[in-house]
Amino acid sequence: MAQAAFDWRDPLRLGDQLDEDERLIRDSTRDFAAKELAPVIVDWNRHEKFDPELMKEFGSMGFLGATLPDYGCAGIGFVSYGLICRELEYVDTAFRSAVGVQTGLVMAPIHRFGSDEQKQRFLPGLRDGVSIGCMGLTEPNHGSDAGAMQARAKKVDGGYKLSGTKQWITNSPIADVLLVWAKDDDGEVRGFLLERGMKGLDTPKIEGKMAVRASSTGYIMMDEIMVPDANMLPGAKGLGAPLSALTNARFGICWGAMGAAEFCWQAARDYVVERKQFGRPLGATQLIQKKLVEMQTEIALGLQACLRISRLRDADEVTPEMISLVKRNCTGKALEVSRLARDMHGANGFSDEYHVIRHMVNMEVINTLEGTHDIHTLILGRAMTGIQAFTS
Repeated sequence: MAQAAFDWRDPLRLGDQLDEDERLIRDSTRDFAAKELAPVIVDWNRHEKFDPELMKEFGSMGFLGATLPDYGCAGIGFVSYGLICRELEYVDTAFRSAVGVQTGLVMAPIHRFGSDEQKQRFLPGLRDGVSIGCMGLTEPNHGSDAGAMQARAKKVDGGYKLSGTKQWITNSPIADVLLVWAKDDDGEVRGFLLERGMKGLDTPKIEGKMAVRASSTGYIMMDEIMVPDANMLPGAKGLGAPLSALTNARFGICWGAMGAAEFCWQAARDYVVERKQFGRPLGATQLIQKKLVEMQTEIALGLQACLRISRLRDADEVTPEMISLVKRNCTGKALEVSRLARDMHGANGFSDEYHVIRHMVNMEVINTLEGTHDIHTLILGRAMTGIQAFTS
């Protein structure tokens, strides 16, 4: 019997666990990312640029709303969508984030909670990248404690008047459709579809970010914006609606984190094999090899966890706690891997031309956004003990 071969880049043979369509989507995304995204990321990151025209390219590739089964969307499974996120973040978090926000935080809630008229009006443009979307939940004084939001929707004749501020909103400075969550007169959280040009709406960009710099991030400032009844999501009532959208985003982050970690690990491996110190390659030292093996192990196990929750989600059997567990693990491990890779590059690790420092600071972000590492810890602790520890 032939001896099985070991592939250090895919030690648990993830590729063998994918079907033909999934491999095709992975490979086509990888090719697109290498040709279209990798050549521009250093410049975009240096100068805090994001070209909105890229969203149309994402649309033409079928990335936007990819898991939705209708309205012209690709209707692919969650394994395939996860593989897209992995390949995009292998280049940079900004690209996975742009697709993830449009897909999971905007299109999916409209599809789940919106009226037929809202779906027909908004989804095709978002699918094609002709319209850009964002979701406003986080506020200056309320991040993890989303239920304490201060944004208000006051009922008036013909609709609602929205006031308040949302902060750290991906895509808000360039968004055409802004899904904003606010409390109505009864204190219930409701979703509203704001449109660029509405009076009282301002979306200034946050300048000077030190991470995910190639992503357009800003505020949503609302000053008595008149939003018609037709722009309120009829099926969304209560905090569970925006939290379900966050579950969508967390899922993509799991795969994306592993993509970024893979880049850092593979770059570190190549660097220490080629770099010579004291007359031999850095990779010849036991300490360096130990670090590489630790990186390889965490990534291989993390990818298996991503695949498992994806298969469960395709079978409609995944729970938010499962996604919390994998999001917490993958983002934490990706941060550790990127830090090791930066260290193994020595002083060159601080140069953006080697890419690992950019990934490292990006991993600081994804370890925080869509539920911090500690919040996911408490979510899982509550599931185990039945006791909620993060409220007074």
